[in-house]
Amino acid sequence: MRFQVLDIVFNPPHPVTGAAVAPSDRLNRVVDTAVLAEELGLDSFSVGERHAGEVLSSSPTVILGAIAARTSRILLSTGVTVLSLLDPVRVAEDYATIDQLSRGRFEMVIGKGNEVQQYPVLGLDISKQYEYLQENYELLRQLISGEEVTWSGTHHVPLDKITTLPRPYAGPFRIWHGSATSAFAVDLAARWGDPIVSANAFQPRENYKVLIDRYREQYAEHGHDPAKAYVGSGSGGLFLADTTEQAIEQYRPIYEGAVARADARGYDPKAVGKVTAFRTVEEAVERGPALVGSPERVVEKILDYHQSYGHDLQSVSVNHLLDVEQQHDVLRRFAEEVVPQVRAEVKTDLWTEADSGRAKGFTAV
Repeated sequence: MRFQVLDIVFNPPHPVTGAAVAPSDRLNRVVDTAVLAEELGLDSFSVGERHAGEVLSSSPTVILGAIAARTSRILLSTGVTVLSLLDPVRVAEDYATIDQLSRGRFEMVIGKGNEVQQYPVLGLDISKQYEYLQENYELLRQLISGEEVTWSGTHHVPLDKITTLPRPYAGPFRIWHGSATSAFAVDLAARWGDPIVSANAFQPRENYKVLIDRYREQYAEHGHDPAKAYVGSGSGGLFLADTTEQAIEQYRPIYEGAVARADARGYDPKAVGKVTAFRTVEEAVERGPALVGSPERVVEKILDYHQSYGHDLQSVSVNHLLDVEQQHDVLRRFAEEVVPQVRAEVKTDLWTEADSGRAKGFTAV
C-alpha cells in the first residue's frame, strides 16, 4: 500500500481554548509537514482547495510550489482541485508549472468540491456543478495531452489552436477523481480509465464501498485493464497514542469540537457528505473511518477497511489543532509503527516502475 498526507488547511480556532493560529504560521507548517513526510519515507503529500469557510487553501498551487522547492522525492497532489469552479486553461498552466518545478512529481485529484458556499462566491450556479466538472475535465485532458487545441463547449469560451505553457514535465500528468457522495465522479473516472480517491471520512463504509464497487464494474465495462483501476481512500482523521483508550480521551475535545462547529454552520445533520454520521469520537473509532488508537489498532483498522475497499493508497490527515510537536510525533509514529506493517500485508504496483501512468519523476520505494 502507498501512503499520503492530506492537508485541506482548515484554520478554525481551537474548540476548547479559542486560540487561533496565525495564517502565516499555519501555511508555513503545511510546508514543514510536507518536508517531514518526505523525510519519513511517505509517498505523497496532498493540498486541498476551498474558497469559503475557515480554510486557507484557496491557492493550492502557491502552497505546492513552496513544497516543490523544499522537497526532492515525495509526490505532490491535490485533494481536491475543485475543477467545477475553475478555468481549465488556468488549471493546465498552473499545474504544469508545479509539474515542472517538481521535475515530474505531480498528480492531480479533481472533484466538484464539498463546500456549497463556493459557488455563489464565485458567481457560479451550483445546480450545474456536475456539468461544469465534466466539461472542464474533458477540456483539461485535451490541454495537457496535446498542443493547438480547438474546443467548443457549453460553459467555456471556444478555443482555436491553443497551446498552454508550460507543457507538463513528461507528458500529461495523471488525473484522479475524488469520490464522496454520488455516482457521477466514479462513472466519469471509469469512462476515461482514471483512478479514484474515496473520501471515506463522514459516512459508514457501506456508502463508500457501493461507489468503489460501481467504479470497478464500470471501469472493466469500458474495456480498461482492471489491474489499473487504482483506488485511494481517505480517513476520518489520524491520532495515535500508546493505547486506544488514551488516544480516544486525548482526541475527544478536538473531534467533538469539530462536530459542534459543523453543526453551527447550519447543515442538516442528515445531509450526506456534509456532516459526520458519527457524533462521538467513540462512534468514529468503533464504526467509522477515524484512525484513532494505538498503532496496532490503526494497523488493524486500515487492513479491515482494505478488505472492503481493496485500496492501493491510504490518505491520512493530522489535525492542525494539535501542538506542532504532537502533530509531528503522530506522523512520525504513523510512518514508523503503522506503515511498515500495512505495507508488509498489502502489495500494489501503484507508483512503481510497473505503473506506466505514474508521474514520470517519481517512483515509490
